[in-house]
Amino acid sequence: MLSEQTLHMIDIVARLGSFTAAANELHKVPSAVSYAVKQVETDIGVVLFERHHRSVTLTEPGKHFLQHARELLRQMDELKRETQRVANGWQPTLSIALDNIVRADKISSLIADFYRHFNDVELIIQIEVFNGVWESLASGRSMVAIGATTAIPVGGVYQYRDMKDIEWAFLVSKNHPLAEIDRPLIDDELRQYPAICLEDTSREIPKRTTWLLDNQRRLVVPDWIRAINCFRSGLGIGYMPIHLAQPFITSGMLIEKTLQNPKPSSPCCLAWDQDRMSPALQWVLDYLGDTEKLHREWLA
Repeated sequence: MLSEQTLHMIDIVARLGSFTAAANELHKVPSAVSYAVKQVETDIGVVLFERHHRSVTLTEPGKHFLQHARELLRQMDELKRETQRVANGWQPTLSIALDNIVRADKISSLIADFYRHFNDVELIIQIEVFNGVWESLASGRSMVAIGATTAIPVGGVYQYRDMKDIEWAFLVSKNHPLAEIDRPLIDDELRQYPAICLEDTSREIPKRTTWLLDNQRRLVVPDWIRAINCFRSGLGIGYMPIHLAQPFITSGMLIEKTLQNPKPSSPCCLAWDQDRMSPALQWVLDYLGDTEKLHREWLA
């Protein structure tokens, strides 16, 4: 009853105010247009047009009908165009997972530059921690991950680009009992103090911790900002990425210590789902650049 052609015809009749004028635009005879409109009115049980000698005008129910008919026509047209774009590799959204190990100050620049190039793709950015990044890719929540660390713990067809290693700094407060010890610290000295750890955001795959000794109590925080506050307050000890900790070490707020059994550096990469490649995803990969640029802008 309410096909796209029918809605379009009613729109033309309302716009021109005449069955004859609408028939001329549609290349039909006036009686065919008049009959088609009457059939719609009969089917829905409502008069849409008042008939005059040489013209027609919308009734109040007709105005309501036309308003929604035009919205349906717009939606139908958008559906066609989006389907065609999907067939050509376009996707309506692009989701990016950021491990919160990377520098947050680059996120706003990425968003601004993306929207200057794509006005019809919605960018979704979510912060993950450790294996939560890989789980986000595996579950389909994200198409690309910036700052993924260690080996891939899940199956899938992933491509990656090296971002170089993340170096870690072991930190204590400037007023902490360990601050004045001028030699590499041993595990037994460390175990009595809580280890400040970030909460891995994964739910289905095993979680990882920043650093933790056997029988050591954890102090679990959601992000590095809260971790820094805990370090400064002397609530615990532990590791942070050196590129995030350096300003606080330089200012003297936090003290970097050497351990007898230090934490090794962590491989870091840009990873993406090759099976979900799109023009927007390709633009992001090109924008983020090679290994040197990735390391300099997100980890240095």
